[in-house]
Amino acid sequence: MSDLFPERIETERLVLEAATTETLDPLDQYEYVREGAPHIDEITEYVTWTPHETPKETEEFLEQITEQRENGEGATYAIRPKPGEDGEARSASEDSSGDQREPRDGAGEFAGFTGISVDWDRQTATFGAWLRKRFWGRGYSGERAAALMEVAFDRLDLEAVVVTVFDGNEKSYKAVSRYIEAHGGHREGLLRNFQVTMDGSVADVHRFTVTAEEYRQATGE
Repeated sequence: MSDLFPERIETERLVLEAATTETLDPLDQYEYVREGAPHIDEITEYVTWTPHETPKETEEFLEQITEQRENGEGATYAIRPKPGEDGEARSASEDSSGDQREPRDGAGEFAGFTGISVDWDRQTATFGAWLRKRFWGRGYSGERAAALMEVAFDRLDLEAVVVTVFDGNEKSYKAVSRYIEAHGGHREGLLRNFQVTMDGSVADVHRFTVTAEEYRQATGE
């Protein structure tokens, strides 16, 4: 197993655990990514994968990301909230609008995946992530991105971080804009017909970047 990437990363509220065939059970993971899983259509609307049809597909995914880590080409992490990060677990209750709220607990649960892929020739890291819907809106995307930037710039000594967002994905666009700007980076522009989706169509994406120099100026390192 490559030692380039940390096995475990802790932030204020999250634990990122290396996702491999040794750390995750494909049958357990299949329940989160299968066709018919809760909110799966919303989760996969703006990502580059489609719901899995069989546990075998999930097993093959875990084998793929394990091989990527072993080859030093990148790392995927399971995102888990830390115990107590939301305080006392709360029962679902009605807010002032009368809508039903989901509990804001979930400590230790699988919340989603995040990854860092490295192009060593270009000295560039590309970030990606997806979260189960119950964990949306908590600021987890920016928190795990800050941790991965430390890996990219301080540990791997790379020159740039790239994040792309599908055009139309307003929630991710806002979240990425915030954490990219907080680390000194910016949106470079809209790349038309750039991403080939799983169904064979093409999509426009917004490209954001942070350079090592921008990162160090923004963080005072």
